[in-house]
Amino acid sequence: MTDSQNGEPGSAAAAAGGIPGARVAGTAEVVDKGLSGNSVGLIGGITLGISCVAPAYTLTATLGLVAVVAGFKMPIVFIAGFLPMFFAAYAYREFNRVAPDCGTSFTWTTKAFGPYLGWLGGWAAILATIIVLANLAGVAVQFFYQLLGDLFGSESLSALWETKWVNVLTCLVFLAIATAVAYRGITTTEKVQYILVGFQMVVLVVFAVMAIAKSGGGVTGGAAFSWDWFNPLSGFTLTAFIAGLSASIFSFWGWDSALTVNEESKDAARTPGRAALLCVVSILLTYLLVSVASLMFAGVGEEGVGLSNPDTQANVFGALAGPVMGEGWKLFLFLAVLASSAASLMTTFLPTTRTMLGMAAYRALPARFAQVHPRYLTPGYGTVVAGLVAGAFYTLLTILSEDTLTDTILSLGLMICFYYSLTALGCVWFFRRELFTSAHNVVFKFLFPLIGGLGLLFVFLVTLRDSTAPDYGSGEVFGIGVVAVIGVGLLVLGAVLMLVMRVRQPDFFLGRTLRRDTPALILED
Repeated sequence: MTDSQNGEPGSAAAAAGGIPGARVAGTAEVVDKGLSGNSVGLIGGITLGISCVAPAYTLTATLGLVAVVAGFKMPIVFIAGFLPMFFAAYAYREFNRVAPDCGTSFTWTTKAFGPYLGWLGGWAAILATIIVLANLAGVAVQFFYQLLGDLFGSESLSALWETKWVNVLTCLVFLAIATAVAYRGITTTEKVQYILVGFQMVVLVVFAVMAIAKSGGGVTGGAAFSWDWFNPLSGFTLTAFIAGLSASIFSFWGWDSALTVNEESKDAARTPGRAALLCVVSILLTYLLVSVASLMFAGVGEEGVGLSNPDTQANVFGALAGPVMGEGWKLFLFLAVLASSAASLMTTFLPTTRTMLGMAAYRALPARFAQVHPRYLTPGYGTVVAGLVAGAFYTLLTILSEDTLTDTILSLGLMICFYYSLTALGCVWFFRRELFTSAHNVVFKFLFPLIGGLGLLFVFLVTLRDSTAPDYGSGEVFGIGVVAVIGVGLLVLGAVLMLVMRVRQPDFFLGRTLRRDTPALILED
């Protein structure tokens, strides 16, 4: 038995600190939470990760945002967003090798920095996934009615999503369906994803090829391909670059879903990490292909099909589908975005509920969140709660916000950078005693996590500063931009709830259920 990842000798009793009813697991073991083990392979993990990222949905929601601030530099901004995510993915991989726990960021940040930062990291991860659940459902609603309108030749039906009560009601129906699918188990979710993910990736490639083939045909704003689009040394202000980078980072968010199913994966110590890395690379290649094709076809103008057109930037594919693919084929792009949103709705429940399950298993949340359905082997209670909270959040924000999708995307960037940076930097600290014992450790436990963590922390701080401006986002609250109000307000709410949990369930915060720099504790009844 070794006392921690550092390989220092010690007894199980000493490592457990004499905690009654607990024993120390080996570094490859975790608390048995009752999930369906040995269910997800490498391809399944990659598919779930891509599904949660939802490339078709993400591109239609962010191409316009990035184009406004980055113009023809969009490809390099996507690469810049990819790099910290790619480096952070190595931190997740190294953590997963010694403690494949479904709590991921919560568990690993706790083991590195202690219970308070760990709890806040878990809270930010839960918030991000619940917010994006609402966002995904909103995009699904928009494309659902656009699809119906095109099928029946009705402009009024296409615009029905703009009626708030119809929008909210349809969104709640979609969330209910996604909740039911996620409730029934990981294998049901995985099988559905193969179809939905495969379809959207094929359509995106076809769209890109058709856009490139039609570029240069007189479409206003389109431009010939240029390698300067990939040059980071010209054409940027720092503020514009960071704003684009924040949206770009959001575009890659979700790859860690491949790791939140680590306790349900085959070869749990290695397969999830490999799946996460391959997922991030696959997404980058897709984004570069589609962004270059869109720039060549439409350009970054503010009129017509230009990507910066304020009337279409929240739904770029809605504007480009017809001109690029033609009236007969544009429905396939609408279906791809709808499939992307639906697929991600289902898989985004995975990181949400698994993080809540992990927190509850270590007594950082109420015990009910640790309940696993006896038949479906899923966090049933947590899944229902996530669906209800996402529905309530979307309803409230739709009523209060002038531009729900843009505001939630920008506020999500804050959440994502916060907990990803904590986990990446936590990797450096957790493995601090062995960082320079081998070339592998220098690169993958020190250099890559440090670069990723500092990069994400920098984006978080700059975005936080900029988002307080009244003109950042769709409006202001008491002179502060609504994006900062949403992002900071929810983090502050998390701090308040953490203090409440500290009073109600002190064991976690006193280090009795999950200790720093030690293998996971198994709590025995």
